[in-house]
Amino acid sequence: MRNRIPPEMIILRQGDALSLQGRLAAAILRAINDTRARPGFRLPSSRGLAEALKISRMTVTLVYQDLVAQGYLETLPRSGVAVAENAPNFDLRPASAGPDGGREPDWGAWLSGQVQPQRVIRKPSNWRDFRFPFIYGQADPRLFDHNAWRDCARRALGTRDFAELAADRYGADDPLLVDYICSNTLPRRGIEAGPDEVLVTMGAQNALFLAIELLARADRLAVTEEPGYPDFAETLRRAKSPTSFLPVDDKGLVPALLPESTRLVIATPSHHIPTGATMPLARRHELLRRAIEQDFLVIEDDYDFEMSYLAPPEPALKSLDRSGRVIYIGSFSKSLFPGLRIGYLVAPAPMIAKARALRAIMLRHPPGHLQRITAYFLALGHYDAHIEKLRAALKRRRQVLEDALAGTDLRIEGAAASGGSSLWVRSTNGCDSARLASELRDESVLIEPGEVFFERPPQPCPLFRLGYASIDAAAIPAGIDLIARAERRITGG
Repeated sequence: MRNRIPPEMIILRQGDALSLQGRLAAAILRAINDTRARPGFRLPSSRGLAEALKISRMTVTLVYQDLVAQGYLETLPRSGVAVAENAPNFDLRPASAGPDGGREPDWGAWLSGQVQPQRVIRKPSNWRDFRFPFIYGQADPRLFDHNAWRDCARRALGTRDFAELAADRYGADDPLLVDYICSNTLPRRGIEAGPDEVLVTMGAQNALFLAIELLARADRLAVTEEPGYPDFAETLRRAKSPTSFLPVDDKGLVPALLPESTRLVIATPSHHIPTGATMPLARRHELLRRAIEQDFLVIEDDYDFEMSYLAPPEPALKSLDRSGRVIYIGSFSKSLFPGLRIGYLVAPAPMIAKARALRAIMLRHPPGHLQRITAYFLALGHYDAHIEKLRAALKRRRQVLEDALAGTDLRIEGAAASGGSSLWVRSTNGCDSARLASELRDESVLIEPGEVFFERPPQPCPLFRLGYASIDAAAIPAGIDLIARAERRITGG
């Protein structure tokens, strides 16, 4: 029928995170756009659309009312609803195509100078569908106070805060968040810093990129850990930095092995990635002494220090630094949830000024409303309560995991003495962890093969990481049993 949008054009998409009403509203707006409906085009009756979509008529009525209130639709006397006279213009498609002919760009040539990542940690996007997700870095929603976060979001989006958050800060960060970092977060790590020495970043990854972009050079040897966090290596590779990969022991990086020509060291002294080793105090002092003598800088990723439930964490390396040689990276994304992407870089004021200018070219600043929500969550005490709850859960899960591993041929190769949320595990039968991970997926088990953590991995690589932040304690024994059975099946043990 002319001047009418038929019910079959309104299609509910499955799998959207929206509610049913939200999906229906989106479907109606898509139908108006796809049919290029003009003002006056009528929508199906609420009864007819409800029958076509097999949903409640009340749901359709409520959505129609909302779209009328928003100005997309209007009610017609005894004729239902139609596209409103002053509805937003959906017809944004060009009236005609551009010129024909011509070759497509040779993207291989255009992108030939770009460095391709060689070591990338990959986790399936549907990891929640696995019964036994032994992966690191994912949050357990059951341990998070959603009501508290929602309250902080409400505060941040209130009238009092909106004008400030809506303004362009021209590269400045949320003063409430920066103040909390300076007065609370950093002092707990023994670090003193002023607002001009702190930069809020899009997670620790962004902080790492900024630091390496500013400090790495083709004539400056960088040193990092082996095994170690893959993104350290890849960021240095992108910067075309000469890099030496130093083997770690059960106490982390060994300062005595640093080459004389070292100019930049990237390390995780509080909780080594992936083994969990903690650098002792004496070794931290030695690293700082060598930094002064050899004139190099240290980038410290203070990874996972909040998860210290077995013993107090060692002082941050930067807290011991009296010469301004340590650049410190922290993050709230690890302890809250990875999608938050709120981290921070701490360094002498001249470097922060340069990092702020570089960040401004990339993204100006992290979203203001996320900074303010995080600031409220911290300042109102929700963060500390969350950390206590998380520590208790991880302590329980780690004990269950250690007990389950004790009866297998798998050996704990590394674990943070103070706590943490993962274990570094070795197959004593020499089973290749990549093959093990591949076969375990068919049994709904996820593990992280160890090869990606090495610049020069052993072949075969018997090491892998078991995270326990996102798996329930009750599921751990059965999951470990499946891992042990698969390992024996592959090796004939």
